[in-house]
Amino acid sequence: MQFAHPNYLWLLLILIPYIVWYVYHHKKDYAAIGLSTTRAFGKMIPSYKVFLLHAMYAIRILLLATLIIIFARPQQHDKWSTVRTEGTDIVLALDISSSMLSRDFSPNRFEAAKKVASQFVAGRQNDNIGLVIFAGESLTGVPMTTDNAILTNYINSVNMNMLKDGTAVGDGLATSINRIKEGKAVSKSIILLTDGSNNAGVVDPLTAAEIAKKYGIKVYTIGVGTNGTAPYPTQNAYGGITYTNLPVVIDEATLRTIAQTTGGQYFRATDETVLAQVFKEIEALQKSEMDVRNFSHTEDDYLLFGFIAFGFLIFELLLRNTILRTLP
Repeated sequence: MQFAHPNYLWLLLILIPYIVWYVYHHKKDYAAIGLSTTRAFGKMIPSYKVFLLHAMYAIRILLLATLIIIFARPQQHDKWSTVRTEGTDIVLALDISSSMLSRDFSPNRFEAAKKVASQFVAGRQNDNIGLVIFAGESLTGVPMTTDNAILTNYINSVNMNMLKDGTAVGDGLATSINRIKEGKAVSKSIILLTDGSNNAGVVDPLTAAEIAKKYGIKVYTIGVGTNGTAPYPTQNAYGGITYTNLPVVIDEATLRTIAQTTGGQYFRATDETVLAQVFKEIEALQKSEMDVRNFSHTEDDYLLFGFIAFGFLIFELLLRNTILRTLP
């Protein structure tokens, strides 16, 4: 057990002068009669009320000590709890290739996708969600978790320099399958967002789709990019980046086949508003009952001390108003 405010425990030292004061002033609080000898009373047994009188002050001391401990906020740490709730398993597969810097979205496709993905994660409190990023290769950014804060922080920290350039759609999908296939939820879904065609990696996208179908995983694919042309980033002769209007080419046929094979759906997001609407539609995914383990780093544990303090208070009041009641 630890305390949130351990310095408050120094207040226990106040009880020492209180005890000393009681010992030295106890005799002065009650009337006394002077006698030449006490021999006649030597064999008398003191009344139990004498002991109760001292016990009442001892109870008051314990009551004060308990209140001080409560003020110090006793806490327990590292506690796991399991709750039964409704949720689903989801993996977000995010394309971070250089073409995602195209400026047909504001400020570009990459930042718009990160923003919408963060909002999507924040709105799904009970879902088990993981994140995979891919470009010329794929990487598990965050394993399956119900901790939305970790997911959101990671999404916001993703940058273009984390992977070599390219668009390995098949590898991104395969990595996502490996992350989600052991999930406990009945509903398992992958949301794959890309703006191009598969041109890197070792896994064919359609082969990965067949594997997803085998495990009962639905894949929702999103093609990101406006219709027509868009300002694409290109490297100039001086090593800098310039933007050139180029035709938007998305392999919609492959993305649509992946979705159809797995029982999912294909969406085309032509601007930020449509992209946000796509994620809202996906929010209607089937949910199922699942056990979610939550880790609580700290938990206040002063309830027992509160009951003890209340018991001391009631006991003292009963003694003072019954057995030890005094007349004016």
